[in-house]
Amino acid sequence: MGATFVVTLREGFEAALILGIVYTYLQKIGAERHYRYATWGGGLGVLASVALGVVVTALSGPLLDLGPDLIGLAVIFVAVIVLTWHGYWMQQHARAVKGEVQRQIDAAQATHRLWIVGLIAFAGVFREGAETVLFLWGLLTQASSPSGLASAAGALLGLGAAAMLGWAIFHGGRNVSLQRFFTVTSVLLLFLAAGMFSTGVGRLESMGTLPQSTVAWDTSFALDDHGLVGSFLGGLIGYRARPSVLELGAYVTYLIVAGTLLFRTSVPPSPRSPKGRVPAHVA
Repeated sequence: MGATFVVTLREGFEAALILGIVYTYLQKIGAERHYRYATWGGGLGVLASVALGVVVTALSGPLLDLGPDLIGLAVIFVAVIVLTWHGYWMQQHARAVKGEVQRQIDAAQATHRLWIVGLIAFAGVFREGAETVLFLWGLLTQASSPSGLASAAGALLGLGAAAMLGWAIFHGGRNVSLQRFFTVTSVLLLFLAAGMFSTGVGRLESMGTLPQSTVAWDTSFALDDHGLVGSFLGGLIGYRARPSVLELGAYVTYLIVAGTLLFRTSVPPSPRSPKGRVPAHVA
């Protein structure tokens, strides 16, 4: 539940942020009459994301029948790769999102093609929705005994919190630091991806692809990872009551490598490049 909450909170908020930027900028340039394009685009983005989830669910059965261990392993590692890249991209470009959206709207207005605003809204919402589908599938694949009800509750709570946070920022809550929000959620997603990566390595170990290693520790007497709290922490940060040495090594290695990649100081782009212009903070 905790992992699905974090994923849908982050992805849902990013989608709400893009829609909020579109609505706010349309209002700023006196183009409120074109709100309908953003509304229709965002709504179609949600529907497309739901349709993608239905397709993935329908295909998951036949795919898992072909080789559940192999397919599940592939889903986990693909989710880790996309999750890592997504976190890196947002850390590097979060502040530039507002300026990019505004430039696209300006171009649409200049060419009298305001329907493009709908495409901007659709692309932003569907991108986050598609990533959410992949991440959630990866989370459910790595779980040894997933609870569908708890996962669904976590996802719905995350979406609700994302909607409220997006509304607060664009209706008076401008003291909310977006940079701090993205930093905190990036840390949580970093631990989430580390747990998924460790799970993938553990499955390779159990399949005989990697050599068997000894158990690093056993804390099942104090906190069993099959219990309520243990499974919650397992989904959120990859907690294992009896991790192998290889699983522990994979977890720590991922945290070091991906953490360095995500939080290293980025070099500002050349001022001669259009991408070097960093627009004002959304907040």
